[in-house]
Amino acid sequence: MKNVFVIGGASFNSVITLDEFPEALPQTIHKCQFNETIGNTGAGKALTLSRLGFNTTFHALIGEDSFGDKVKSFLKGPNLNFISDIDSKGTERHLNIMNSRGERISIFTNPSSDTPTINYSKFEKELVKSDYIVVNIANYCRHILPVCKKLNKEVWTDLHDYDGGNAYHQDFIDAANYIFLSSDNLPDYRSFMKAQIDKGKALVVCTHGKDGATAYTKEGVWIEVPIIDNYKMNNANGAGDSFFSGFLYGFYKGFKIKKCIQFATITSGLCIESETITSNELSKTLIESEFLNYYVK
Repeated sequence: MKNVFVIGGASFNSVITLDEFPEALPQTIHKCQFNETIGNTGAGKALTLSRLGFNTTFHALIGEDSFGDKVKSFLKGPNLNFISDIDSKGTERHLNIMNSRGERISIFTNPSSDTPTINYSKFEKELVKSDYIVVNIANYCRHILPVCKKLNKEVWTDLHDYDGGNAYHQDFIDAANYIFLSSDNLPDYRSFMKAQIDKGKALVVCTHGKDGATAYTKEGVWIEVPIIDNYKMNNANGAGDSFFSGFLYGFYKGFKIKKCIQFATITSGLCIESETITSNELSKTLIESEFLNYYVK
């Protein structure tokens, strides 16, 4: 398999799942599902990609604390090399409140440092040997973008719920060759996608939750793929990162874009059925079998 380098985004999360979000009034809630686990976009991608067979190197910030030790304990799987720098603020932590539809309220109980002291040139060896480079939108990751440009390496990024105008994302948009995002805060997503291809991007993919996903190619082709209804919602944390990783699996295999999105749909579907940010059952064999089940008649 290919080598992939993922940078940015590991946290230790407390996850509360309710049937409905609570009303904004004082109250006591006696029943919920509760879980503590690794979270964040880089960890989700790294774990999923490694389980799909990629030789994955993942960099994130963690603290010298018990939460950092817990994060590291989740990142010891095969094909996964976790490297880190110390965050003086401690390990990033989130409280995620979920409802039965997979919607999320995320509270950063301990955000990571925006500007840690890192020598970014130390990543050059990893970047040179990597076939794919995934730069997540943690603030510290923007400083690796000039290194990628110097080495003439293509960049994949995930803008998440970008609204079309937030200046925070612009460095990542400018540097990326392959862009993923959701339409949650971007109703006119097609205009944004077309504008990016017009600026020379190789591909833009936009997800719409239960309404599937849309791709726009450098050839000017729109591709729509619906969700698979058979996957039952249990926990939506990590679904977008699993989608991204499933797409990259198909892309590595040389499949056409529609088929890549179908693999992405499978990996995200398996994710939402699990308790964690990626399915513990995930493997190349499983997604190939699921593809035959859902897409080959």
